[in-house]
Amino acid sequence: MYLFYCPDIETKHCLSEEESGHCVRVLRYTTGDEILITDGSGTTYTARITNPHPKHCDFEIIAQEKQQPLHDFHLHIAVAPTKNIERVEWLVEKCTEIGVDEITLLLCRFSERKQLRTDRLEKIILSAAKQSLRAYLPTLNELTPYDEFIKAQSSKAQTTDGQLFIAHCYKEDKRELKNEIERGKDVLVLIGPEGDFSEKEVADALSLGFRPVSLGNSRLRTETAAIVACHTAVLVNE
Repeated sequence: MYLFYCPDIETKHCLSEEESGHCVRVLRYTTGDEILITDGSGTTYTARITNPHPKHCDFEIIAQEKQQPLHDFHLHIAVAPTKNIERVEWLVEKCTEIGVDEITLLLCRFSERKQLRTDRLEKIILSAAKQSLRAYLPTLNELTPYDEFIKAQSSKAQTTDGQLFIAHCYKEDKRELKNEIERGKDVLVLIGPEGDFSEKEVADALSLGFRPVSLGNSRLRTETAAIVACHTAVLVNE
């Protein structure tokens, strides 16, 4: 069954114009058909269509169920967006399918992309979440200066007992991410731009409690590294 998205379902029993068009025009649902809807905050609703209008499809709720989160920890990937926007789109799509909870886009010293609109990325995340039948929609944060971000996350980790990691390519003593993650604890992994983090950025992160990690023997592209980090965290916690 296809999953539709309606964030304000508690107050409005009508799909958005985009969702209505897909439901009625593309999938050919009609009066009396049952559909599955999520509010993106963890609840799924079984509903029956009452008015199959292609711009405002009305429905009545038959049942609702609060879904369990995909895992018992918070998975946060903070990554510098690549110059090629299609790679960024692929990154957020695949991380959503794998099970990321939050993505932050970082503005680093060597970032080649210093401006980014997130509206299209949010649509891609929504599409991937629906495709994966996810009742919880991942959070996408706007482009954030690196220094500002690591300081805020370091302070947060002191109260939440979260795990902070930075994956970089400099030659130093680094352990594999898969061997460093503690099950059940929140995970944040920093992924640098195509030119990697600067040495100062790495040093600043380490001084704030981030642990340096490796994602394997191969040198990975930025978007690949983010996906590998996401997948590793999910697998370790299964």
